[in-house]
Amino acid sequence: METIHKIGRRKKAVARVYVSSGKGAITVNNRDLNDYFSTATLQYKVKQPFALTENVDSYDVKVNVYGGGITGQAEAVRLAISRALCAIDEENRGILKPEGLLTRDPRMVERKKFGQKKARKKFQFSKR
Repeated sequence: METIHKIGRRKKAVARVYVSSGKGAITVNNRDLNDYFSTATLQYKVKQPFALTENVDSYDVKVNVYGGGITGQAEAVRLAISRALCAIDEENRGILKPEGLLTRDPRMVERKKFGQKKARKKFQFSKR
């Protein structure tokens, strides 16, 4: 099997994923998955597509991710891995699609407006 390259995005985070057949090693920015994503929740998010498709130790994954925070990066990696698994086997699409793992989350940070403190928050109003 040749290496499959897919991209996932979430907020400002962009993840490039290279999936090849192997023993299940996941490397993020030349570091081990457990070193880069320290909390168990983020590690679960990254491994979720493999757990659902029952391919936990079937593929080696090399990830380059930048931008955003660690949660956005983990969800970008999850989307990219899900897309790669669909490219490997089209039957995985029926498993991952109902779980929402193939949907790109469109929510972004709302811009700050002039004359206001933040996007929605206003400066304090003084009547007198």
